[in-house]
Amino acid sequence: MLVASTYRRFQRFFQHADLGRDWSAPLVARLLDLTGSWHLALDRTQWRVGNRDVNFLVLAAVTRRFRVPLVWSVLDHRGPSDTAQRIALMRRYLRIFDRSTIRLLLADREFVGAEWIEFLHQSDIPFAIRMREDVRVVSEAGHDLTLAAHLGRRGRTRFLRGRLAAGGAEAPLLIFALKRLASGELVAVVSNRSGPGALKAYRRRWAIECLFGDVKTRGLNLEDTRLTQPRKLDLLMGLTALAIAWAARSAIALLWPRAPSRARHGHLRKSWFRTGFDDLRRLLHTDPLRAVAEWRRLGAKPLQTRGVV
Repeated sequence: MLVASTYRRFQRFFQHADLGRDWSAPLVARLLDLTGSWHLALDRTQWRVGNRDVNFLVLAAVTRRFRVPLVWSVLDHRGPSDTAQRIALMRRYLRIFDRSTIRLLLADREFVGAEWIEFLHQSDIPFAIRMREDVRVVSEAGHDLTLAAHLGRRGRTRFLRGRLAAGGAEAPLLIFALKRLASGELVAVVSNRSGPGALKAYRRRWAIECLFGDVKTRGLNLEDTRLTQPRKLDLLMGLTALAIAWAARSAIALLWPRAPSRARHGHLRKSWFRTGFDDLRRLLHTDPLRAVAEWRRLGAKPLQTRGVV
């Protein structure tokens, strides 16, 4: 088949296909056999196409092995999202998945604000969100100080209960975990769950940065598509989520029960995604029936991978 013909088929698909919002999330969950609960990571990824900005707000599942987009919004502006957009995205997730699936919602300093934090707390959504060290918090003892001042010289780690000063006296009582790194940087995490557990779990937030690397320059080169229309971008991200889940299944089929080898520094030589992605590309050239075997299993019986992801 001519390359030009294939390219034109893709163009027609993106021009006419309309699969609706959040169509890929159930497929991704089934392909990866997401059961029980998992961490969620919230972040944005943004790039430019000519003089246009492409800006995605993404909510991704993060497991021991994989990270994959579940729901997202194409923002009509550059820069950070607002509280209404975050709440709308979270409500879309809860229409698809039960609240019990959320082990902890992880987010960086961009995703703060008294109204947003109060929404999560009132909705009983467990979270661990990093905050700037200059945010003012009123402790149970009534001390209204910045988070940096609350830590002061009280060692390198402190956990305190308090309220965001910006939320007023009606703001929920939360846990603030403060840790001074050897570099001098302060990591301050707010949570409605255990302070030590939230501080430890927050490290998993980096997985969504790795996910953006997978979908962009280190993997699928999403930005090279040059698409800018919101409907087409939404469809593209859905296909991307399926591709990432497909690569994850290919890695499991190739390696399980083993895992990718580690280098001397302790990190994986190749991630689970890259392992599966490289093997999937090989199979699509050499044995297409084996490449789609994981999709065929979906129609036969539920995937038996509990404990793998």
